[in-house]
Amino acid sequence: MSWIIFLIIAIGLLLTLLFAGVQIFVGFLVLNITGVLLLMGPRGFGLFTNSLYETATSPTLATVALFVLMGEILFRSGTVDVLFNSVDRLVGNLRGRLYVVAIALSTVFGALSGSAVAVAAMLGRSILPMMQSRGYDIKLSAGTVLAGASLAPIIPPSLFAIIVGSLADVSIAGLLVAGIVPGLVFATLTLGYVLTNSRNAPATERSLESSRTAAGAILDLAPFLLVIFAVMGLIMLGVATPSESAATGVAGAILVAAYFRKLTLKMLTRSLGSAVATSAVILVIICSAKLFSQLLSFAGATRGLISFAGTLNLGPDLTFLMMMAIPFVLCMFIDQIAFMLLAIPIYQPIVKTMEFDPIWFWTLFMINLTVGSLTPPFGYTLFALKAANENLSTSIVYKAAWPVVAIFLTGIAILWAFPWLVTALPGALR
Repeated sequence: MSWIIFLIIAIGLLLTLLFAGVQIFVGFLVLNITGVLLLMGPRGFGLFTNSLYETATSPTLATVALFVLMGEILFRSGTVDVLFNSVDRLVGNLRGRLYVVAIALSTVFGALSGSAVAVAAMLGRSILPMMQSRGYDIKLSAGTVLAGASLAPIIPPSLFAIIVGSLADVSIAGLLVAGIVPGLVFATLTLGYVLTNSRNAPATERSLESSRTAAGAILDLAPFLLVIFAVMGLIMLGVATPSESAATGVAGAILVAAYFRKLTLKMLTRSLGSAVATSAVILVIICSAKLFSQLLSFAGATRGLISFAGTLNLGPDLTFLMMMAIPFVLCMFIDQIAFMLLAIPIYQPIVKTMEFDPIWFWTLFMINLTVGSLTPPFGYTLFALKAANENLSTSIVYKAAWPVVAIFLTGIAILWAFPWLVTALPGALR
């Protein structure tokens, strides 16, 4: 079987299963079992089991489980309510202040969570109803929440970065740190857009807890900043590996919950159970994706893709544009992680052939996946916001999303034109 036929069958089978509503890990397992039978027959299942064992015992996967657990503890304990009130008091009184509060909260949440869907759901239930009740423009408000939520997969700790680093053989620490400056770039672009379009927002408003001082707000915010430092600060100082910093992040989350008297055995049990379930699914998906990359090599698809990319003579810039356009379109329709696991084994040899900086390319790749998830008609982040706020119509969510898509595409263009914005911090770690 030629590699082109195998690749077409593999991609077609996976996309068919995903569009049919099959869970991601089931789809990849079916794909791999079919691939083993087509290429090697029953004897190939030895490769199947060896690949699963090798991937499942990789120390880097402990990082995924620990980051998931850290987020579960922070959000299930309710300490994020303290964070919300602290940021709200610090922003102070200005026109359209709740827009600024939403962006600031999203930036901090992004450094504590890593899930755009989770942040969109949380802000959709908390700050968005408040904006609606105070007369804020509903489309701009929803767009602000969508933009803020989309910062979560970019700002470290990012599960995307861990998965990409594991599959693409790129420094996980480098990918985590690489998201800091782009996250701030996107936050700044969003803030500029909001302030430019908030002329009709309510003038000045009193803080939710005006009797509390800014010093008190900073004091309440300090424990969360310590958690962020325990995760990213230790990596940037070279003191801890990503796995070790994830462990310190979990310890920090437990201490924060205890500090605010929200630490209970019931909360810890539920957080642990949810983290185990989520991590187990991610583990199976990554194991299956590793095997898929091995099947591509066995079928000759890896060598074939390199040769094909060379014969096109598109040049690095056009090749980059094509490789970014594909996830932008497909992630409107399928899950980001599903596309990521399908694309990385195919993209990796092309990245090496074109001599793209791997940190730079895979960071922009992850950002592009995020853009796809907030692009109508089927972006997952859009559905999360709609589900969290019943007063939002689908048409309003769609209209709110398009300016955010434009903001993020502008940001990607900036990062393409100035790659040092992505590579400077990771370069300092080397």
